[in-house]
Formats: sequence, structure tokens, C-alpha cells
Amino acid sequence: VRLVESGGGLVQAGGSLRLSCAASGRAVSMYAMAWSRQAPGKEREFVAGISGNGGRTYYADSVKDRFTISRDVAKNTLYLQMNSLKPEDTAVYYCAADRDLVFSIVVPTTFGGMDYWGKGTLVTVSS
Repeated sequence: VRLVESGGGLVQAGGSLRLSCAASGRAVSMYAMAWSRQAPGKEREFVAGISGNGGRTYYADSVKDRFTISRDVAKNTLYLQMNSLKPEDTAVYYCAADRDLVFSIVVPTTFGGMDYWGKGTLVTVSS
């Protein structure tokens, strides 16, 4: 499975960005998927997850009510809508897929079980 993120860039605090993750095959329609991020000098952090059947989502407390994870099965693309961005959201954002949660109702709450990863897209939020 190949995952390619896009949509990162420079934005002012309070602004919005939408990240996309284009997947090969039918990954988006089958697998549980997630977004995580890694800020400079910090450990990777789970951001949001969506179940394999698309019916459930989960968010880290740091992004709850500001970020929305979604998917478009027809386009085989995962999204992360980010609103009210803060400087502390600055990081490289990665999408990932878990092949063990095929069509599952289980939503990932960590990135530990992910099998496939993209190379990331950089988001920089200026103050």
C-alpha cells in the first residue's frame, strides 16, 4: 500500500488547512487509518483515527473540536481538516493504515499498530 500526503504549508495562527492522503488500491475503503504528527525535537504524536468501516473516529485531546478526519472512498483519499490552527500544531503530519482492522468498527487510538506509512507533509503555523 502506498500512501502520499499533501496539503501542508505555511499558515497563520487561527487559519485552516486540509491535508490529503492518497492511497493505492482500496486501502481507504478497507483499512483503519490515522493521522499522526512529529514536531521538531519531539516524539511522534497520534492525532486522529478512523475505523475501517468509516463509522467511528477518535481524536487526541490536543486537537479535539478543531480537527476532523474523514475519507472519500470513491477517491481513495483520507483527509484531515484542521481549523483554528495554533503554533504548537507545527509538525510533519503522517497518514498511516492498519491492515489488521479491515472493515472493522474498531477505531485506532494510537499509531502503534499501523502497517503502512506515508512520508509526511510539513505544516507550519506562524504566530
